[in-house]
Formats: sequence, structure tokens, C-alpha cells
Amino acid sequence: MPSTKKENQGVAIPGSAILGISAYYHDSAAALLVEGKLVAAAEEERFTRVKHDAGFPEHAVRFCLDHAALTLDELDCIVFYDKPLLKFSRLVKTFLDWAPKSMDAYMIAMPLWLGGKIAMRKNLRTCLAAMYPGQDVASLKILFSEHHQAHAASAFYPSPFEDAAVLCLDGVGEWATTSAWLGRGHQLDPLWQIDFPHSLGLLYSAFTYYCGFKVNSGEYKLMGLAPYGEPKYVQPILDHLIDIKSDGSFRLNMDYFDYAAGFKMVNSRFEQLFGAATRRPESALTQREMDIASSIQYVTEEVVLKLANALHEEHGVKHLCMAGGVALNCVANGRLSRESPFERIWVQPASGDSGGAVGAAYAAYHDYYGNERGVEADDGMSGCYLGPASRDVEVQNYLDGLSAPYQRYSDEDLYERVAAILDEKNVVGWYQGRMEFGPRALGHRSILGDPRDRDMQTVMNLKIKKRESFRPFAPAVKEEKLSEWFAGEGQSPYMLFVMPVNEVKRTATEDQTLTGLDRLKLQRSQIPAVTHVDYSARVQTVSAKRSPRFYALLDAFEKCTGCPVLINTSFNVRGEPIVCTPEDAYRCFMTTDMDYLVMNNFVLAKKDQVDVKVDFSEQAFPLD
Repeated sequence: MPSTKKENQGVAIPGSAILGISAYYHDSAAALLVEGKLVAAAEEERFTRVKHDAGFPEHAVRFCLDHAALTLDELDCIVFYDKPLLKFSRLVKTFLDWAPKSMDAYMIAMPLWLGGKIAMRKNLRTCLAAMYPGQDVASLKILFSEHHQAHAASAFYPSPFEDAAVLCLDGVGEWATTSAWLGRGHQLDPLWQIDFPHSLGLLYSAFTYYCGFKVNSGEYKLMGLAPYGEPKYVQPILDHLIDIKSDGSFRLNMDYFDYAAGFKMVNSRFEQLFGAATRRPESALTQREMDIASSIQYVTEEVVLKLANALHEEHGVKHLCMAGGVALNCVANGRLSRESPFERIWVQPASGDSGGAVGAAYAAYHDYYGNERGVEADDGMSGCYLGPASRDVEVQNYLDGLSAPYQRYSDEDLYERVAAILDEKNVVGWYQGRMEFGPRALGHRSILGDPRDRDMQTVMNLKIKKRESFRPFAPAVKEEKLSEWFAGEGQSPYMLFVMPVNEVKRTATEDQTLTGLDRLKLQRSQIPAVTHVDYSARVQTVSAKRSPRFYALLDAFEKCTGCPVLINTSFNVRGEPIVCTPEDAYRCFMTTDMDYLVMNNFVLAKKDQVDVKVDFSEQAFPLD
């Protein structure tokens, strides 16, 4: 009997150790539940250093099992987050419906599916057998959840609610692109779904593509660009591209899109509607792209609000949970929290495909094995601090191996020293504790800066992150100081809600003579580096309970400056995953204009590293 299993009157709890896997489409990951508690989760990209790695998550699986000191034969089951046969049937039908236009895509996709994807159970066993030779892989139970079932389970089961409506919105799973569910206790029941090709996620991605950004990674850029524009194109979108009903259900006019037939998101008819060809990546942004971004953002928010309002009206529950890629649209989430009738909203912080690994494991534990559910007051995600950590001895051995100069501080002195460094307008790489799971760095693998410095946004975007200057940064604020600085209440630990900066902290009103990216020149608040051009901010609240070291730094910075807010952006550069190991952190530190690196209690100054000889040339990453 597996050592993880408890016994109740001699009967083992079913599903005591469950491994969820997402793989082969986007953002492969693994997540481990032990006795119903999420104890470990990680994306494969963090280990391989390949952005959005979609391969089998070998390193993530190994990390999860090693963390819990489990072997394969101690698992009750492995759960894959998709039903490959159902997805395959959708692909075949779509190719047939769009033939002959779809022939090129068909010729590329079919060998991949017939060569392995369609036989996923066998493929998983083969990968696991190669990882763990000699272990009994053949008898391992392998289950499959549906894609949106995994999203819904990831949203509801770790949420802090006994019951809730659940809304899932993404590009496409097997067939579903939007689905609604009702969660009560340990039951999660489907209500309705909208099927491919009608997809709010793919509509947003089509505009991402049209504005010259990369699909599945550039949607954040489109959202960040939207406040620079005006929603001038809303009516053409509503007249020609999407038919939205009063309850939020919708249909797309596929005459304007090519994603069902091949590799392009939009066609010439779409380009004619907006009066120009698709923008070339890396070319200059114009006011037209800003206005288009503003327009599709507005339409997306309207659909999400209508769907949520209809769910509340029909089922009368107080709480809403969300998952799927569209649920990462924190501007829409902010509007939901302010304008919807729900008392509280909880969004799965890893809402994309990686979170499907979490949901698949939860679905098996509650739906397949029938286990009861315990609700945690905060939530069941442990702050998303679910990845690997580096012990002091590991950090020190790495640095000593490089002969890298550093200073080591006690806990009492560390926070005061780093706060002073930040107050001197330095940019700090902050590497602490367990790595975050999901797309956001939440104070364990972060780059930090002083939000009071009006030039810090541009400096960090161009010199540190190596990305577009218009992209906003998020503020991390001590949880109890949220309402002093932002027009919000409660918690936002996962940086998933946009809130207005409090009017008392604002220093200027909009200058109507400034347009486009010139609007960056206006200092709008006492924390200009995290105040977007519409006076909004994507806020992270930090508690001493969940992130004691990051909270202690914020507290020290407040004592030093009177400001309990720091810029918090992910510890990576454009095109690279968030750092995982001390080696990753040091490489990023040395190949950017970062001023200091803090790993655990070790503080490194860039100016002291001039004699360190390390060749990072083989670890360069392409721009996304």
C-alpha cells in the first residue's frame, strides 16, 4: 500500500497520491496532490529554459515526485488534462469542413497525431518508463479529464468557496471554448458550453496576431497597449465579427478568420475591415494598433460581464471562480470585481494550460474517487509557491564555484540593506524560497524596483526586461495597505485584478495634448512607475503569512521611505522563462543592467562582478 495513504477504520483513502499532467499543446506542467492537498507543481519551461515548452514534462514530473519522496508505484493514478480522441475528432471534422483550404495544416497535423498524440496512454507510459527504468509502469492507472473539466476543477476545488459558479474561457479545448459549471462541496457539474470555432480566446488572439504580436504569448501586450488607444473600432467588431446575445453567449463570423483552416489567424477580409495589412512584428506601433487594442479589450470585457451576470441571475450563487487563458485578462477581472453582482471572485492563478495539470489531479480526486473537499480560508494554492527552492548551501556552493563576490547578511539585516539599495534607485533581482507556479512572479523569482521613480518603468522595460517601453509594471503592496494606495478591497495575491490608483495618491490629470506612447511622459501618481496611463495598476497584495520574506522587505522599504509598494516583475528577460535555479538567476543578472542580485541571504553587487569569468553565449534566448 502506498506510504502516502491514511487509513480510516482500516480502509485506505482512495486517490491519496495523484499526479496531473498537461503536455504537447502549450505550457507543459505537472502537479501533485497528496491526500487532496496540492504539494508541488511546476512548468517544464522553467527546467528546460524553452519558453512555453510543450514537450512531455519530464523535469516537472521528477521534481514533483522527488519533492514528496514518492515513486511511480506509490501513485494512485496519473491524469492527463485532455481527451486526445475527442480533440482528434474535432481536428478531423474541422479539416474536412474547411477543405481544401485546410490541406496544408492537415498534412502537418496528421503525422503528429497518428504518430503518437492519439495513443496518449501508450505515449505517457513510454515516457515514464524511460524516466524510471525498472519501475512497474505497465500497471500504472492513467486517466483523462476533459480540457474544460480540468480548467473548471482548477478554478473551483482550490478556491476558498463552499459553492460557486465557474466560468472557463480559453482558445479551445477538445470542442469547448467557453463553459459554465456549478460547484457545490465536492461536486462540480457542467451547465453549458460554447464550441469551436466560436471562441472569445481565439478572437482576442486574432487581434493579437493582427497587431503584430505572437499568439499565446502576446495577449498581455495587447491588453497593456489598450489604454493608449480609444475604442474606435467597437462597432465594426460588433457589426461584422461577433454576435453577442444578452446573456453573453456569442457566435463569430468565420468569413473573417483563418484559424480553423490553417496557420493564419485572420484573412484579407479582416484586414480590409480595419483598413490595413497585419502589422509586421517589431515594426513601429501606431495609434491605429492602440485603438484596435482598446476596442477588442472593450468587447472582451462586455462579453465576460454579460456571461457572469447571466450566471448569477440564473443560479443565484454568491461566488464566481474562473479559469482558462481569458481569465488571465486582469483588466476584465477588475471590471468583474467592481461591476458584477458576485460578492467575491477567485481566479485560478495558473489559468492557462499549465493549470490544467492541477485541475486534472483535482478532478480525479473529487470526481473519480469521490473524496470530500476541505475548503481553505485563503485558498488551496499555497500562494503558488509550489516549485523548487535552493538551500543556502546550494547558493553558496554555486557562487563560490564562480568566485563571485558577495556579502551574506542575517535575516535581521538583510531586509534593511535591500530596502536601502532599492531606495537608491537600484534594480534588484530577488530570488527566495519556492519558485512560483503559473505565469506571474509573486515575490520569490522577481525583479524589484522603486515605484516612486518616474523613469523606472522605461529603465526596467528597455534595459532589464528588454521589452517594449509601453508595457506596464505591477505593484506589490502590503496587504493591509491596499486601500490606502488603490481603490480596491480584500486580497489580490496573484496579481490578477487591475485596480485604479487612489485619487489621493494621484498627482496629475490627463494631458489631452499627449497621445499614443507620449502619454508615458506624464507623471500620474506618487508611484508613477506602476501607474498605467489610465491610472490603473495590476496589484499584488502580499501577506506575512504566505510570503514572509517578501512581506518583510516591503515592510522595511516602507520604514525607509514611507511607501509600502514595490515594482514586482518576473525574474527573466523577454523570450526567456522565469528563472528556476541560482545559475539561471546569476546569468540573467549578468546579462542585463540589473544592479544587485539577492539570493536567499546572499547579496551581490554588479560592480563587484567584473572579474567573474562565465560564458553565457550558449544560453541566449530568441525574442518572442
